[in-house]
Amino acid sequence: MKRNVGTVDRTIRIIAGLVLLSLVFILDRNARWWGLVGVLPLATGVVGWCALYIPLGIDTCHSRDDMPSAAHPST
Repeated sequence: MKRNVGTVDRTIRIIAGLVLLSLVFILDRNARWWGLVGVLPLATGVVGWCALYIPLGIDTCHSRDDMPSAAHPST
């Protein structure tokens, strides 16, 4: 499985997932279950792959070929 979620995107997903998961401890009664929605962005951020990006043709993970030649060391 090729990664399609870049570093900034992964960071945002992990933070958003943790914030949403914290709602489990903050909200009352049945509303707390909405906090479990945070599992999805947290999981995609940790794994670095999002299934929804495939049909949409989105790839925020940049390869070394996309970087300018001065950005990566010469071998």
